[in-house]
Amino acid sequence: MTSPARAHKLRVLAELSARAAPHGQEVRGTAYELMLRQLAEHKRLLKSIQSVERKIEAKRELLAVYDEYLAGALAGGQGAYDMVMVTLMVWHMDTGSWVRALELARYVIDNGLAMPAEYSRTPAVILIDTAATAALDGKLCGDEAVRVLAEVAQLTEAHDAPDQARAKLFKAIGYAVVGRTPTTTPDYTTVDETKARAAMAQFARANELFAQVGVKKDMERLERRLKNAAPTS
Repeated sequence: MTSPARAHKLRVLAELSARAAPHGQEVRGTAYELMLRQLAEHKRLLKSIQSVERKIEAKRELLAVYDEYLAGALAGGQGAYDMVMVTLMVWHMDTGSWVRALELARYVIDNGLAMPAEYSRTPAVILIDTAATAALDGKLCGDEAVRVLAEVAQLTEAHDAPDQARAKLFKAIGYAVVGRTPTTTPDYTTVDETKARAAMAQFARANELFAQVGVKKDMERLERRLKNAAPTS
């Protein structure tokens, strides 16, 4: 376990290195090089694990090593390229650590940082797909799902993404609003009218982007719910 003094030193060095690196160039310095070596070692470890579930659990345990570095890098960041930060953004998504994942994603996307070579998708597309999948699979639920998905939509709105991925995000938002999960379908006749209208807007946009996204029955149920709603005075 890293001592508090070493953790503090790592955070300070990370912040200083980030402040010294101009936008568009790669971060340099002792802290960054240390974390790159640590990341390479951890990638080798993960490559030896065949189970996806076990890989995710291993990532969850390994991420603590990088906490102080990430805090410093975010505090001092001027938009320089940081492979450690970009990679760990994905690891935090994979493990459901959405507060940190979104913090990193905002920095990565706002500064136009590219993914390492082993990733075929852009940061925005990875964020959209991973968050939507987590919600639709029931791994991101309730109020947290509503908050996370809304932030994902806002953060990626201006960025290019496949229509199918964006449609899945809107579907996930609609499901989160009405409380639909993989194991429970809400009684649409009793859904709050405001929530029903909000979900309907999300489903309609999802269906517009990709007709096979799978929200037509939900739209029909919500249409019946809204037709039976009392007229607004």
